[in-house]
Amino acid sequence: MDDLDHQLIGLLRQDSRLPVASLAAATGVSRATVKARIDRLIESGTIEAFTIRLGAELRQAAVRAIVLIDVEGKAADHVAQRLRGVPEVRALYSTNGRWDFVAELEDRDLASFDETLRRLRLIDGIRSTETNILLNARKRVSP
Repeated sequence: MDDLDHQLIGLLRQDSRLPVASLAAATGVSRATVKARIDRLIESGTIEAFTIRLGAELRQAAVRAIVLIDVEGKAADHVAQRLRGVPEVRALYSTNGRWDFVAELEDRDLASFDETLRRLRLIDGIRSTETNILLNARKRVSP
């Protein structure tokens, strides 16, 4: 996967109903290129389905976690772009202090979660991570 694939996945994660023309305009490539890339991502299994996003009360992920991410040098833009393309990353925040990013992850089970963490740690520019699995919500604020 290259940067264009990651951009497309990021855009589709925000709105899986975006038309090919809108994706092409957002990425600066032709509609034919976007269509070919999406078809390839589907055929390779990178994209398994196009779906809806449920509100927090309806979503029941088996494993939820906060991952604190330390980035090497000036790689923040590259790392952020790659993280936006990871389906298990539900939210990504830049921050100050020791950690450069805070990512909220959701996965279906511990084995999948372990694989997701392995893939995150392989992203070029990530120096280190610290993961905290979320156990029980003591308070939830509705939007």
